[in-house]
Amino acid sequence: MTSQGKLRTGGRILVDQLRLHGVDTAFGVPGESYLAVLDAFYDVPEIAFRICRQEGGAAMMADAYGKLTGQPGICFVTRGPGATSASAGVHIAYQDSTPMILFIGQVGRDMIEREAFQEIDYRRMFGQMAKWVAQIDDADRIPEYLARAFATATSGRPGPVVLALPEDMLRDMTAAPDAKPYRPAEAHPSLADMKRLGDLVAAAKRPLMILGGTSWNAQACRHIQSFAEAHGLPTTASFRCQDYFDNRHPNYAGDVGIGINPKLADRVRESDLVLVVGARLGEMTTGGYTLFDTPVPKQTMVHVHAGAEELGRVYQPELAINAGVKAFAAAAAALSPPKSPDKARKELVSTARNEYEAYIETPSIPGDVQMGEIMAWLRERLPEDAIISNGAGNYTTWVHRFYQYRSFPTQLAPTSGSMGYGLPAAVAASSVFPERTVVCFAGDGCYMMHGQELATAMQYGLKIIILVINNGMYGTIRMHQEREYPERVSGTELVNPDFAAYARAFGANGEVVERTEQFAPAFERAMAAEGSSLIEIRIDPEAITPKTTLAQITAAAQAKLS
Repeated sequence: MTSQGKLRTGGRILVDQLRLHGVDTAFGVPGESYLAVLDAFYDVPEIAFRICRQEGGAAMMADAYGKLTGQPGICFVTRGPGATSASAGVHIAYQDSTPMILFIGQVGRDMIEREAFQEIDYRRMFGQMAKWVAQIDDADRIPEYLARAFATATSGRPGPVVLALPEDMLRDMTAAPDAKPYRPAEAHPSLADMKRLGDLVAAAKRPLMILGGTSWNAQACRHIQSFAEAHGLPTTASFRCQDYFDNRHPNYAGDVGIGINPKLADRVRESDLVLVVGARLGEMTTGGYTLFDTPVPKQTMVHVHAGAEELGRVYQPELAINAGVKAFAAAAAALSPPKSPDKARKELVSTARNEYEAYIETPSIPGDVQMGEIMAWLRERLPEDAIISNGAGNYTTWVHRFYQYRSFPTQLAPTSGSMGYGLPAAVAASSVFPERTVVCFAGDGCYMMHGQELATAMQYGLKIIILVINNGMYGTIRMHQEREYPERVSGTELVNPDFAAYARAFGANGEVVERTEQFAPAFERAMAAEGSSLIEIRIDPEAITPKTTLAQITAAAQAKLS
């Protein structure tokens, strides 16, 4: 619908643009600085406004929405403290290349540059955290600004856009016409690029493919899987992008991120061709920039990325292909495969797969709870389309290493390594896909950062199963602390609430697991229950990682110092 010549408030024009651009959900915390927008939402029930409990959680929900749908996640917050709280989610969206638009209520235009109540210049504040930051001072230009915001958030390397909204501008009456619905632009690979790629793949003896980045969809995942099968490519996922390729597939060889399988790390180093599709090749995907030489890798590298500025940013590839992952995957699937099976390539794929399967064998850890057994049970119990979310911390190793993602989209995890992400992401997932199983993993420290968003889940009748892995400390920092300063514990101990009782206080179901055999019945009860559930899993603090204990880390550090 296009409104021509009809007087509307700036707030109503803005909401009409959101509807025109296909928005069905917005997340936010209300503020007096954008009351005109909230009033406009009242008359546009097609857009669900999810009332959140903290702006950081709201922005993380918008990020998760963007990851799940490929459409910009929408978030509204008020000025000053609302914007500063939301910055955590904006940073995630920027580092994770997630399309997102954050709207911030702003002081009136007649108060700008006076340091009015809660005034901040958001262009300076968010300058390094967003693709574009602007302030809309003229209600007539709202359609223009929003059309650009949607285009910017989804074009090239996707990312967040921040728009400040002076409250008096939102009350202005204007007859500004609507824009047209945005259409994302996607770069396509050239015929010459694909011919060169085909020649490089055919000539390689030890090729490897790494998938990552953003803007994938289920069809692109199927196309890239067909390409890997036809050309005999061992295929891996970059950090927290494991749902791009069925982890049960014979060509899947594991993930290239934190805690990489040492044999996979060796395989990356020893490859003669590395095809990187979508990943930026940042610190996590490159093992702290150690898996490839800079600036020219010793491996022949083909780098495919939608953002031209990312090609050659750190590494100079043999072949740089400026293309979106969907367009590239379709072109790759159409490449002519070899005329006859290559026995050596088959053995390469088989060996890489065997190394991956050996790496996910269930380990034994100290204590009465064996997380490896729990993860193996969840692999068998959860449906293929179950969505798994998590934040950051050592507990995430259990999810990333031992769970197998089988379809897209099923993984919500911040590649920026932000704590507190799991529960807000699960709220967004259950909002988008209420019919699917949604499981949130969180550490005890991680959960307390946005645990209040359980109230949001309860308010909207969402069903989420939350697993809180409780070891009574900030485990990742304690691990590094023992490694660098053994037996000098400082700033990492935690005194926690009874998480199950905490969940029940919100109206959710809550249970505590202290032995492995208690987990499966507790999880089945959570699956059968109405509404959300939380299961607190109390693990031995010594079980700091799947392969080592705190005591072993301390002893090794002391030996180095002596």
